[in-house]
Amino acid sequence: MQFIRLRWALTTLFAFLMAPSFVMAQGHGGEANLVLPDLSMGKFLGTDGRTLLMGGILISLLGLVFGLITYVRLRDLPVHKCMLEVSELIWETCKTYLWTQGKFLLILEIFIGSVILVYFGYFQHFPAEKLIIVLLFSLIGIGGSYGVAWYGIRVNTFANSRTAFASLKGKPFPCYAIPLRAGMSIGMVLISTELLIMLCILLFIPGDYAGPCFIGFAIGESLGAAALRVAGGIFTKIADIGADLMKIVFNVKEDDARNPGVIADCTGDNAGDSVGPSADGFETYGVTGVALISFILLAVNNPLVQVQLLVWIFVMRVMMVISSALSYFINEGIAQSKYGNLDKFNYEHPLTSLVWLTSIVSIVLTYIVSYFMIPDLGGDSSLWWKLSSVITCGTLAGAVVPEFVKVFTSTESRHVREVVTSSREGGASLNILSGLVAGNFAAFWLGFAMLALMSIAYGVSTQGLGGLMVAPTVFAFGLVAFGFLGMGPVTIAVDSYGPVTDNAQSVYELSLIESQPNIEQDLQKNFGFKPDFHKAKENLEENDGAGNTFKATAKPVLIGTAVVGATTMIFSIIVALTEKLTTNLEKLSILHPPFLLGLIAGGAVVYWFTGASMQAVTTGAYRAVEFIKKNMKLEGATKASVQDSKIVVGICTQYAQKGMFNIFLAVFFATLAFAFAEPFLFIGYLISIALFGLYQANFMANAGGAWDNAKKIVETELKQKGTDLHAATVVGDTVGDPFKDTSSVALNPIIKFTTLFGLLAVELAVSMSDQGNGQIVSVFSGIFLIVALFFVYRSFYGMRIVSK
Repeated sequence: MQFIRLRWALTTLFAFLMAPSFVMAQGHGGEANLVLPDLSMGKFLGTDGRTLLMGGILISLLGLVFGLITYVRLRDLPVHKCMLEVSELIWETCKTYLWTQGKFLLILEIFIGSVILVYFGYFQHFPAEKLIIVLLFSLIGIGGSYGVAWYGIRVNTFANSRTAFASLKGKPFPCYAIPLRAGMSIGMVLISTELLIMLCILLFIPGDYAGPCFIGFAIGESLGAAALRVAGGIFTKIADIGADLMKIVFNVKEDDARNPGVIADCTGDNAGDSVGPSADGFETYGVTGVALISFILLAVNNPLVQVQLLVWIFVMRVMMVISSALSYFINEGIAQSKYGNLDKFNYEHPLTSLVWLTSIVSIVLTYIVSYFMIPDLGGDSSLWWKLSSVITCGTLAGAVVPEFVKVFTSTESRHVREVVTSSREGGASLNILSGLVAGNFAAFWLGFAMLALMSIAYGVSTQGLGGLMVAPTVFAFGLVAFGFLGMGPVTIAVDSYGPVTDNAQSVYELSLIESQPNIEQDLQKNFGFKPDFHKAKENLEENDGAGNTFKATAKPVLIGTAVVGATTMIFSIIVALTEKLTTNLEKLSILHPPFLLGLIAGGAVVYWFTGASMQAVTTGAYRAVEFIKKNMKLEGATKASVQDSKIVVGICTQYAQKGMFNIFLAVFFATLAFAFAEPFLFIGYLISIALFGLYQANFMANAGGAWDNAKKIVETELKQKGTDLHAATVVGDTVGDPFKDTSSVALNPIIKFTTLFGLLAVELAVSMSDQGNGQIVSVFSGIFLIVALFFVYRSFYGMRIVSK
């Protein structure tokens, strides 16, 4: 009885706390109502239950301790003062950017807060104190995304200078180990922080307030991730293009210290490739869990089965943190013994082995934990291994998808080498065309890889799950998305590896270490080694190629999670609108005109977003290049002035915020417009955004990765910097920059935010219609659409390049 009582407590807690405003039950007449029961701890939790949740808090704290110890160890690594000065300058500009973005997020919160006030205050009749709590926890959600982004930048700006300094010894292993250590610190802190916040709300917030806390938290973290990912992507590529084009205009080397765009480029590496993934990963874990929990509550009728499934999912989340940490330590021991003393090795190999090892450990633990957690589910003793197999499809995707990505983006890839070959005679034109080919083929094969794994999940879902729930295949797809995140800290780690390696190369050049007075004697006296400058530069450049590859591998994993998770959340709306699939099913068809119109609208929005985000990059880069060309001093100067560098950072920030403001408001009002137009039109809209977004993102991310590493091959392997071939690959890389690091990666949080906020919006529209305000709803839909189109217009014509 104690175990049953514990499970019932956890069911209630997870059901109504972790599924924010999406836990909808059909009331009389089909009205969708938010269920927020009293969740007082004393009523539901016995000693065992509280002990279990406190154990979860302990694991979260251990994850935080792991990350913070790693942070301190990175900070305490040796570094020369000239490199430290550069990394601290990068950090100072990053801080300025983050403060500016923090203020900007608070402005965006006004729009979300307005919807929260209208829905929960007017339609749900929340008292003032509950409204304040929802708004407060929406700020905590934003703070969570913002905080892990801040932490990620601080860790990376420690690691960049330490990696650059470690390279001076001429051994490649530290160039690999330091960036990965930084990435694991970010990954563990990110996942542990989210888990800790959830558990603290469960244990320490009064029951009748816990539901609103989670509502606000989920909305806030989604808003924070979307804004930081989009703005960061715009910022980083404005700076990157501005710095790269100077190599052609002035025929200078990579990261030339006289180029005032280089510091902005380093800041952008962190703003786009560290802030974005950190905030995005933080939000992804919450949204995917919400999707599954929403499904279980709506589609599973047996309360005991609900209990078992929800508790099982919670334990899986804890297990994933443990498996990632365990795999990292094992892999580092193997890598140290295998590569520690080598003069040369392929940096991709130990990173690949970490991904595969984590996948295998996660899969093994999934089966073991499932065997003990759900040995009997609804009277079926075989479902524990069937559900484990479904999750395994997602966990395997986390390892298999990167292998497909490497086929199209690695420096060893035949596609990337074809980009180089085509550039020899065809210049930038054929370089760009070859990259487009690689991106298209990548989208095809990645799509089929996901199709194969989801088909296996579908097959397993037909073996007994139908007796427990409605639409078991949708649940299986949600578990696949959950499995995608089975290596969460490691996925974040290999993604964060890239900005550190990129910055390390820049720090080396900007420090002018080779020209420092008596540098060899200084290093020998104070650090005990003689530097090897040639090998240092070679190792840093090659490692940057590996960083490019593994940045590319993480992107399809996150976009795949967004799409599959969104599918499960969309089903939550469908279940509510169709009274558990008993009515209105004919409206889920292209024979229902609003549904078809929604499909068309969603695809259009994806292509608008792609263009709008690239427009912001194009205009901002134009202004950055314009300034740099006028102010770059090649004669009589060893480095650009700090003031000029800050001006370029300011240009990047200005256009990132301007572009993000237009994009966010267009997405915000378009979501309201289509949700208010017709519920089944909105379902089609969400499905279309997810599917179009999946292929558009994969195409753009992999094309950009191919262009990037084609340039890296010319620079490191062929050693042809300053040639026409190099110029052609630089042009291709500047085209690929917004492809891979702006539009593609930002589609992930846009899909999730639209679905997440859309669930609230459609419930608001249905509530208003059920109260006899159907005509008002239609009027609001038209108004929202006009406002959305106004910001769509501004995202292009308000951002056009105008000659001064």
